Amino acid sequence: MYKHIFFDLDHTLWDHHRNSKIALGEVFELFQLQEIGIPSMEQFYHKFNEVNHKLWLDYERSKISQAELRHIRFRQVFSQLGVNNHDSCDLVSDTYLDISPKKPHLLPYTKEILEYLSPKYPLHIITNGFNEIQDVKMNSGGIKHYFKHIITSQNSGHKKPDPEIFHYALEQVGAKPRECLMIGDTFYTDVLGAMQVGIDAVFFNPNDQRHVERPTYEIKHLSELKEIL
Repeated sequence: MYKHIFFDLDHTLWDHHRNSKIALGEVFELFQLQEIGIPSMEQFYHKFNEVNHKLWLDYERSKISQAELRHIRFRQVFSQLGVNNHDSCDLVSDTYLDISPKKPHLLPYTKEILEYLSPKYPLHIITNGFNEIQDVKMNSGGIKHYFKHIITSQNSGHKKPDPEIFHYALEQVGAKPRECLMIGDTFYTDVLGAMQVGIDAVFFNPNDQRHVERPTYEIKHLSELKEIL
């Protein structure tokens, strides 16, 4: 039924939470952030996740640019933790962006399912991440060789859930919507984005997120893709 499979990367294959937490721990120690008033590594990590989630939503809705996201992210984290000295924020940001993508951890069953699918289908990535960082992540995780096309918001000029990024992906692989399947963890961007252009979608939902609309398929573990494909 399907001729091409599209995957999201962060939180779907590459374990963003685990890799980010390790990188933030290294940043916390390297810059001795407790000495400037950051209460603890755990608070730093949780506040980063909170701020980062909101800023990524703004980025996906084109309210802020990539440069703005990078510039304000740690400033907001510091401020919300009671630290108004932002002198080191740019260096903290650059260091985090250098360290984090190099972490190798993948979500459970990632390599197993890619090994299972790659002989059967051409596999591709559609991500709102940035070109150079996503490339490092896939190399660090040892999965880049599984994918024929890497579609990013930078090389397509559009961000999920904009229909244009999916149309661009279809043009790149030379396929019709009904011939493709999208797999991702974010209902709004991955699932609804794909389905609005006629691409069937798998909602990867390991944390039982609530949603109103019905995806084509829903799974909790990547291994469940064997029941679909």
